[in-house]
Amino acid sequence: ALSMSFIQHKTALKPDTIIGLIFTAFFAIGLLLVSINPTAINVQSIVLGNILAISDFDITQIVGISALSLLILTLKWRDFMALFFDEGHARSQGLPIAALKVTFFTILSAACVAALQSVGAVLVIAMVITPGATAYLLTDRFERLITLAIAMGVSTSGLGVYGSYFLNAHPGGLVVCLQTLLFLAAFLCAPRQGFFARKAAPHG
Repeated sequence: ALSMSFIQHKTALKPDTIIGLIFTAFFAIGLLLVSINPTAINVQSIVLGNILAISDFDITQIVGISALSLLILTLKWRDFMALFFDEGHARSQGLPIAALKVTFFTILSAACVAALQSVGAVLVIAMVITPGATAYLLTDRFERLITLAIAMGVSTSGLGVYGSYFLNAHPGGLVVCLQTLLFLAAFLCAPRQGFFARKAAPHG
């Protein structure tokens, strides 16, 4: 959380870029440590997880962190909106910029780490980035973007787990593939920002 907050403060990179950078970097460090000092940890389970074999403790932990995260987001929603959309305005309003950034990235990190233990790194990173990126291509309104991102995350998860039973496939991998297909469809066919829409738009 501190690393993400520091990079976000010192660079012009967007939060989603920073998230992808930091999580993959620290994940690679973890894999390196495991490879240097072999343990009983199954690397495949860390990468892909096992969404169909989540323990009761993992469920309790995820529910607790989710509830706390939703509470903080509800209480500080306007402050977070001001911070990430117009930091200058947020600073002029006297908002605690550094504290808000650390708080946001802390609850994000807690949610990701809790989920990583259950569903694996690939699915966690895909869930953090892909639905939002897809929704961004489909709408310019932030409220609608959040709704679309949540809907895509939930629907692809349900379809992926359900379909994996009939395909005898890994559910996490299928969920990520479905999300990627949605992103490609939006990339090509989004009404305003899609590839074909830009090609068809008149120049000049």
